[in-house]
Amino acid sequence: MPDAAAIILTGGSGARLGGVDKAALEFGGGTLLDHVLSVVDGCAPVVVVGPRKDVPGVVWTREDPPGGGPLAGLAAGLAEIDTEFVVVLAVDQPGLTKGTIARLRSVGDNAVLFDGRQQWLTGVWRVADLRAALPDDPANASMRSVFGPLGPTPVLAQPGEARDVDTPEDLTNL
Repeated sequence: MPDAAAIILTGGSGARLGGVDKAALEFGGGTLLDHVLSVVDGCAPVVVVGPRKDVPGVVWTREDPPGGGPLAGLAAGLAEIDTEFVVVLAVDQPGLTKGTIARLRSVGDNAVLFDGRQQWLTGVWRVADLRAALPDDPANASMRSVFGPLGPTPVLAQPGEARDVDTPEDLTNL
C-alpha cells in the first residue's frame, strides 16, 4: 500500500471514567497516547486530534466544536493530510500493535478491524472516500453512518486487539 497518514482521535470526554483524559492514562511505561503513536511507525504525517500535549513530532489539531465527537475529529484530521490513505485510530486502544496496522494496511483499500462487529475507530481508509462521505456538519454524527456505506473489508482482530478503555473496570485489565 502507498504511504499513509495517521489520525489519532483523543478528544473524547472520558465521561464513563469520570472525565479523565484517556490520552494521559499510564500504560506500558508511558501513556495510552505514547502507545498508539508507537504502532503507526511509517505513517506520515501523524495527526493527533484533541487537547494539545507536550508530544513532539506530530501535527496537532482540534475538532470543531471541541467535544463534537469522532467524526468532527476525523474532519479536523483530514484537513491536515494529503495522502491517499489514512490510518484512523482512537487513543484508548491498548491492544493495538504494529502488526494490527500492518494487517489493515495490507488490504490495500478501505479496511476495518472486526471482532464480531466493526471497530470503526480502528481502520485504514482511502482519504478521498472519507472526504466524500463526511456530512457537512459531522459533529455528533455516527461513525457507522459514514464508514458503513464505504464497504470496508473486515480484518479479523486477534485476541485483545479490539479492546478499549471506557470504564474503570477496563483500566484494571490493562
